[in-house]
Amino acid sequence: MTEHTEQAGRASSGDVLHVTDSRTGRSYDLPITDGAIWALDLRQIKASDEDFGLLSYDPAFLNTASCRSAITYIDGDEGILRYRGYPIEDLAVRSSFLDVAYLLLNGELPTKDESFTWEQEIAHHTYVHENIKKFIDGFHHDAHPMGILVSSLAALSTFYPEAKAISDHVRQHEQVVRLIAKVPTLAAFAYRHAMGLPYAYPDAELSYAGNFLNMMWKMTEPRFRPNPVLEHALDVLLILHADHEQNCSTSAMRVVGSSQVDPYSAAAAAAAALYGPLHGGANEQVLRMLSEIGSVDRVPAYIKRVKSGELRLMGFGHRVYKNFDPRATIIKKVADEVFEVTGRNPMLDIALELERIALADEYFITHKLYPNVDFYSGIIYQAMGFPVAMFPVLFAIGRMPGWLAQWQEGGADPEQKISRPRQIYVGEPLRRMNGPAT
Repeated sequence: MTEHTEQAGRASSGDVLHVTDSRTGRSYDLPITDGAIWALDLRQIKASDEDFGLLSYDPAFLNTASCRSAITYIDGDEGILRYRGYPIEDLAVRSSFLDVAYLLLNGELPTKDESFTWEQEIAHHTYVHENIKKFIDGFHHDAHPMGILVSSLAALSTFYPEAKAISDHVRQHEQVVRLIAKVPTLAAFAYRHAMGLPYAYPDAELSYAGNFLNMMWKMTEPRFRPNPVLEHALDVLLILHADHEQNCSTSAMRVVGSSQVDPYSAAAAAAAALYGPLHGGANEQVLRMLSEIGSVDRVPAYIKRVKSGELRLMGFGHRVYKNFDPRATIIKKVADEVFEVTGRNPMLDIALELERIALADEYFITHKLYPNVDFYSGIIYQAMGFPVAMFPVLFAIGRMPGWLAQWQEGGADPEQKISRPRQIYVGEPLRRMNGPAT
């Protein structure tokens, strides 16, 4: 199909953007499909025959759709988050994390039999090759666990060379299962290595979240029994992080995956993106802020400094949500359940007072600054005993099914090619070197 035929087909809906180029006086009708114009349609708008054609300039891709996706729907103005059409509020209450992972990957929630088979399949692949342990042992004792996770994810590609057969659906499914199954093992091993503790192996009799807690905390007891409240809380937190549309790490997964590399390498790239403090480290920044405030009576003074522009209010506001983050509402209820088990974290009182004052203040209301998922997640993780360095690792465990679903969707999309953004060159024009050649 030619470019002109494609354009004619897209224009059949009747919706067009009429553009007049002031440089030439020529007019163009650009088809509008699903509320967007095709960037390549701009190329026909030229100042001369030698002109390359018009580009769109969009730093950080704030208003550019790079794909069509049927996985996650977000309406930031209304505070809506849905996986495959299901509201996050329903999934957090009625589903397990593994059922949500199945939903993201397959488009439908599993039946009871499918759920059992899926759980057994994941449990069967939770062990990692013994040489992976040797690989992790090679890191310095104070290596960041997220750095270890990124590296070990990439290393897995060398253990499964068949993963390169990305067009083989059977092989593809094997790698998806392995990644979801093994990422908690790698995460727990990274923690145990940093603590100088022997590795605790997976327990197939436990749930996905329970098994991770087992590998984190098991000591001398014959069998670790996770607290059911904390086990459930972790499962809900993983659900809330399972996917979030085309964010930085998901975009990295898709872009790297577009080269047709194996999913382990693509997942390592996504995890590396999540490693950044602006992405996976936001809940750590919340804890630092609460520690800096120190006590409830100091909250008003801190709010005053935020309003003056001296400080930022961490955990408030979101690039997407302009009303409220639906995940924050769910996670606040989880926090109450966790603190009944662990005891009340003093930081919670500071957080609640901070939230109360901010939500009643006209400054924060007009700027649409509401608590996001990071505002409470760090407090919960800390109460459960996770060190701050593990926060982005926990995020990566939850996000793995979403990354893989996006990777699968991108690979099956006939409109996709290897990712190759354009640039606007602003460097020097042609220059010549003076003097004799050396």
